[in-house]
Amino acid sequence: MEAVPNVPPMAAAGLPPEPSPRERLIEAATRLFCRYGINSVGIDAVIAAAGTAKTTLYKTFGSKDGLVEAVLEREGETWRRWFLAEIDGDGGSATERLARIGPALRRWFSRHEFYGCPFINAVGESDKADDRMRSLALAHKKIVLERIAALCAEAGVATPMETAHAIGLAMDGAIVAALVTRDAAVADTAGRVCAAILSAARVDARAPA
Repeated sequence: MEAVPNVPPMAAAGLPPEPSPRERLIEAATRLFCRYGINSVGIDAVIAAAGTAKTTLYKTFGSKDGLVEAVLEREGETWRRWFLAEIDGDGGSATERLARIGPALRRWFSRHEFYGCPFINAVGESDKADDRMRSLALAHKKIVLERIAALCAEAGVATPMETAHAIGLAMDGAIVAALVTRDAAVADTAGRVCAAILSAARVDARAPA
């Protein structure tokens, strides 16, 4: 009888390794929180979707709040990596990169799993006297605005951070509008608004003091 060959480990066989319990919890919580809302989803639903024990969740994250923070940090990092690649990936001038904001938003809004911005949603659901969610949202927004401000400065804007905040307001408005209306075309309007903001800021930069 021929010997049965040893089955190679998953990594050696070219298969992705099984996600850790921590990863399964974050992935399950992300799906549930984004679709149904943080307050609507209990711990039992998360551990059932993740296939882990309740004790694993508490040992890993300490509490549901710890899990929420981990989900937001992961979602923020993932979204920023995607968004910045969308506007910077093909190179070009600063103006050309900023012009990609609208098309990037439209691609996001067109996804079946688009449920809005998790940070806006989290702040909206949380106690308005609790700054924890707000702090996480501001840290995320700061990174995005700093990149937009750098592009505005490169495009010749005299007040790049002020202009970046105005563009950020247009983006936030489009995100909320797309969530409510389910109409990805609001991104086109946001793109035109961003272009108008940039154009006005560049005109102001050329105006005599």
